[in-house]
Amino acid sequence: MKHLFLSILCLLPMFGLKAAKLPARICLSENRRFLVDEQGQPFFYLADTAWELFHKLNREEADHYLADRAEKGFTAIQAVAIAELDGINTPNAYGHLPFIQEDPTRPDTKEGPANDYWDHVDYIVRKANQLGLYMAMLPTWGRYWRDGDRPVFTPENARQYGRWLANRYKDDRIVWVLGGDRNPDNDRHRQTMRQMAEGLMEGDGHVHLITYHPTGYCGSAQFYHSEPWLDFNMRQNGHNHWAEAYKMTRDDWDRNNPVKPVMDGEPIYEDHPVAFDPEHRGHSVAADCRRALYWDLFNGACGHTYGHHSVWQMWDPEKSPYPVNRPLLPWKDAIQQPGAAQMQWGKLLMLSRPFLTRIPATERILAASDIPTAWPGEGLYRFAATMDEEGTYLMVYAPVGRRFTVNTSVLQGQKLVGWWFDPRTGKAQKIGRIERGEAVSFVSPSPGEETDWVLVVDDASRRYGKPGRI
Repeated sequence: MKHLFLSILCLLPMFGLKAAKLPARICLSENRRFLVDEQGQPFFYLADTAWELFHKLNREEADHYLADRAEKGFTAIQAVAIAELDGINTPNAYGHLPFIQEDPTRPDTKEGPANDYWDHVDYIVRKANQLGLYMAMLPTWGRYWRDGDRPVFTPENARQYGRWLANRYKDDRIVWVLGGDRNPDNDRHRQTMRQMAEGLMEGDGHVHLITYHPTGYCGSAQFYHSEPWLDFNMRQNGHNHWAEAYKMTRDDWDRNNPVKPVMDGEPIYEDHPVAFDPEHRGHSVAADCRRALYWDLFNGACGHTYGHHSVWQMWDPEKSPYPVNRPLLPWKDAIQQPGAAQMQWGKLLMLSRPFLTRIPATERILAASDIPTAWPGEGLYRFAATMDEEGTYLMVYAPVGRRFTVNTSVLQGQKLVGWWFDPRTGKAQKIGRIERGEAVSFVSPSPGEETDWVLVVDDASRRYGKPGRI
């Protein structure tokens, strides 16, 4: 019934009707695989990770950060209302704490604007919305309901807090993200999350979607897939750069009863210690983030999340002398690292072709190799492929400049046209006429082990434009 209600709300504008006094919202697509706006058009969830945004930054710094992310094509910002780095007892940039005596049923609010913790959260949420960014807000980091003998959030108080929080932001563009890098270990943990979710739905009428952010190499579906409050699944495929972790997105795409969208809410961050082991594996680079993006999307994800290791913690060496896990540069410099700007090219590529009928199709598109470790490949060099259900286009992510073979006969058109799309620049170059067959050979324009490309092959009769142009 809840999903029917949300679907009706999303369809109202299509019939010239308006849902009175309700904010703009995103909903599930008709096939329940993707997110759409109120007009039924694809909404590509492209989030940046700013866990400490509300806690660490002042208004001027938040303005600078949000403007940069809007300019780089992000559509959402993931931030935590009660932040991981002692968000209960360490004040925000203006000296304010969120609760009275650490009690989540007593938010510390005062009359008038800009004079308490929640006024600052209000400012950032509304600034993000003004810039066209949804706020993917975690009501709390997981340590406060999951860790220790006396958690702050319990089944007895989580519902009240969730109701208060959602009511406060019911008219803003929000996605609710429960969890906070923790999984439930017992029924009391599960009840805390259920109570908080039900409080959120009571507070805003469930006009905002709800998901769940788990720990590394896990997904919300493992714990809550059948829960009625969980609108779409979120994974944390973790801070490894090997393809094995990102195959799990496909596992969640394959789930049914019910079908739900899936996306990766925490892949490897740029400049992050790989697998938390910098002594042996060093720090990640933009190429690692690109691979995670395309592996996730081509395995069925409805969107994607980027993160930078300095930005999530808003590390400023002048203000925070004790950084977490060896960030390489201050956040104000880190927002200009190349991986952030490159994420938008993946979004634009996906949206330049029919999006709501897209399916993962590596096993259908990549013709078998005599040496499977060459392609589809493994480790850093895993190929992945996607197409639409009608067979009007296919895409292959080639993480290396190695010759590979494609079954172009999965497409319906008799005449096919091909393109190479550069995931570093967003530019496409036309290949021209492509042979139709079960084993058509390709090699990307820049042979080499560290140069990735996307092959796009279209049914020529559809006359699609350049990949990445919408």
